[in-house]
Amino acid sequence: MRNLLILILVVFGIWWARGAVRRLKARGGLGRKVEDGRLGKPEVMLECRHCGLIVPESEGVRAGETFYCCDEHRRAGPRPD
Repeated sequence: MRNLLILILVVFGIWWARGAVRRLKARGGLGRKVEDGRLGKPEVMLECRHCGLIVPESEGVRAGETFYCCDEHRRAGPRPD
């Protein structure tokens, strides 16, 4: 009985690993690709001054030196502490 359980766990592990590899290949691998197919540099992640959410710099909004995750939070300003 123990051997059957081990066999089932091994088969499940192989099935899960194959799916993970397939998803990784479909997504194009790790990192962002630049136009000619090479991997780009990792993007800088910044914290929103209003809600504290950490987002990629290209997806956020700046107001001078202050960074926000969206325009609504930029209009609301920094969170009062």
